[in-house]
Amino acid sequence: MTGVPGAGKTLVGLNVATQRRDEYAPTHAVFLSGNGPLVKVLREALTRDEHQRCKARKDKTRKGTIRKQVESFIQNIHHFRDEGLRDPAKPDEHVVIFDEAQRAWNLQMTANFMKRKKSRPGFTQSEPEFLISYMDRHEDWAVIICLVGGGQEINTGEAGIAAWLDAVMKHFPNWKMFISSRLHDSEYATGNTLEVAQRTSQTHLDDSLHLAVSMRSFRAENVSAFVKALLDCEQAAARDAFCKLSARFPIVLTRDLEKAKEWVRSKARGSERYGLLASSKAMRLKPHAIDIRVEVDPVHYFLNDCDDVRSSYYLEDAATEFQVQGLELDWTCVTWDADLRFNGTGWNCHDFRGSSWNNINKSELQNYLRNAYRVLLTRARQGMVVFVPPGNPNDYTRPPAFYDSTFNYLKGLGISALS
Repeated sequence: MTGVPGAGKTLVGLNVATQRRDEYAPTHAVFLSGNGPLVKVLREALTRDEHQRCKARKDKTRKGTIRKQVESFIQNIHHFRDEGLRDPAKPDEHVVIFDEAQRAWNLQMTANFMKRKKSRPGFTQSEPEFLISYMDRHEDWAVIICLVGGGQEINTGEAGIAAWLDAVMKHFPNWKMFISSRLHDSEYATGNTLEVAQRTSQTHLDDSLHLAVSMRSFRAENVSAFVKALLDCEQAAARDAFCKLSARFPIVLTRDLEKAKEWVRSKARGSERYGLLASSKAMRLKPHAIDIRVEVDPVHYFLNDCDDVRSSYYLEDAATEFQVQGLELDWTCVTWDADLRFNGTGWNCHDFRGSSWNNINKSELQNYLRNAYRVLLTRARQGMVVFVPPGNPNDYTRPPAFYDSTFNYLKGLGISALS
């Protein structure tokens, strides 16, 4: 989206790091994300890399100094927002890149936060609307680049991309929107907002803005299509997508966690990284020594070496959708609990409370759970093994029936089981 009071603008491309580090550059830019783990990992990875480069050329710049430079152009979106709340001036940046823009908060979530945490009762703007208004303080021009991942909303209060389109149409008539026509796909959850936006003079469709090939799964462009069809229970489409990807992107099934771990270890070469993943509602994996209540530090998990017990290599701590969204591993072991169960035609969604599973009846919360598994199933660059527990007939919280239908469904899509 581009905007300027009273004038038209064009979309611009630039090197974010170079522009933000040079205070005399004509265009400051910043990369923003509400994904805390992603921000931490990006900052630390760039800091470590630059520090190593400095050491190689005998530059004694301190690591803390480098970290401050990195933090200036990779920021948490909430910190950027808070700066706009504190200071009525325009931001330094003319270009902002919002990663996972669909996760910005809706009006209810934003107003509730402002009342509780910022002592601002009666706040009337959603997060997208406020962030656009912040950039709209520029008198000359501004650009907002929204990076959108389909089906990635996993938290209560996440507004989806429709909130951005709606905010521009209702409150910012001088802004123009350049969007992909592919936003109509069901996983982007734009509803009829896209249709309304297309009828306005503000909107310009450009198919080149759709990234059709997943950069995460570089060995198989059909992974995302397969996962989407799998979760949409479009079995024929899922089988077709799996046939196209299986030769280049191995996916296997098992009901033995140790075999799953052996498989990812055997596949990894050199420094390729592997790790355990689980849904944040996977409460009954504890009998398999997987406790999702154990806090995983994403920096240690994604960046530390194989001799660190906190790293993903140890296959002891399982990262949830909240720690891995926006990040990836080369090989993954996705553990599938009874929170999401195939019922023959669709999914039954459950939340474990106290000592029993409870039905999730709200459609919004059901979508969050399905999207959690969408995140988990799309974190691997090169391949994955899916562990579906066998259950235990002597444990009423995890009888085999809770797991068998899901295992058989996945196997029926063409995924082979480890012997």
